[in-house]
Amino acid sequence: MPSLKKSGKLIYYSPLFIAEKPKNGLIKIHGGTLFDYYFVIDKTMNGKQRTDFIIQQYLDGLLRLIEKYEKAPSMTIRGTSYILNKRTAEKMGFEIVETDVLQKIILIYNYFNILISTSIAKNKLAFPKLNNTKTFEADVRQLLKRKEYIETLNKALKNTRTNNTYS
Repeated sequence: MPSLKKSGKLIYYSPLFIAEKPKNGLIKIHGGTLFDYYFVIDKTMNGKQRTDFIIQQYLDGLLRLIEKYEKAPSMTIRGTSYILNKRTAEKMGFEIVETDVLQKIILIYNYFNILISTSIAKNKLAFPKLNNTKTFEADVRQLLKRKEYIETLNKALKNTRTNNTYS
């Protein structure tokens, strides 16, 4: 991972939101690594607070990505998630597309890391439901149309985190 970041093949747009370097008009986005989850998430947060923080970090990263590519509106952004639900993704401008077989194999191969990351996120042992995995896709133009909604959601989650004490 560090060598991919150093070479510019992976870019962190927030501590828990990573994007691959664009290839053929496509940017693949990812959540943070197991190490990111371990070192970035405040250990005093409960499971709900952690989930809100993770989603807020995804939104923050997505907004930065949108801003970077707003002059390239035909650029497509694609990500696979078992955290983000269909309704929220669609409100942000994404549509569901078929998850490719290779992505499913990668998820199965990385199940242990995903199990640990999910457990950190929930603050308890939590088995991820990989059958709930969905692949979302949007071009920058669609996301720009929904940017205000994404900013509002991001701000609301940030305010929730700021107004709560994690003790």
